[in-house]
Amino acid sequence: MTGDADSDRRARGLAESEVPAHLGALVGDRMAGEAISSAGGGAWDEGTLTLRERSMIVLASLITQGGADARLRGHVRWAVEHGVTAEQIEELATLLTIYAGFPRAATAMELIRAELAAPGEQT
Repeated sequence: MTGDADSDRRARGLAESEVPAHLGALVGDRMAGEAISSAGGGAWDEGTLTLRERSMIVLASLITQGGADARLRGHVRWAVEHGVTAEQIEELATLLTIYAGFPRAATAMELIRAELAAPGEQT
C-alpha cells in the first residue's frame, strides 16, 4: 500500500501496525497471525468492488453463516461508514431469509436493528 491509500485506510480504522496486537487480544497471537497471513487487509484494498459493495458481501456472508454475532456487529457499523443505509442492511437481511432460513436471518436482524439503534450510530 502506498501514500494516500495507506492514509485513507488508517483513517477508516486501526493503523496497520495496531492490527496484530488488537486481533491477538481477541483471538490469540497464533490465530491472529494466521488470519493476517491468509486474509490480511489486502482483501479490503479497493479493486473493482467498492468498500460499500464489499461491506454488503461481508454482511451477507456473516448473516448466512450465523453464529458470528461479534463480527456482524462490527461489520454493520463499518457498512454504515462505507455508505450502506440502515434500510439497505435490513433489506439484505430480509432477502437472506429465503436462503439462510428464518431463524438465522431473524437472529441477525435483531442484532442489526440493535446495532443500528445504538447511541452514536447512524441510521
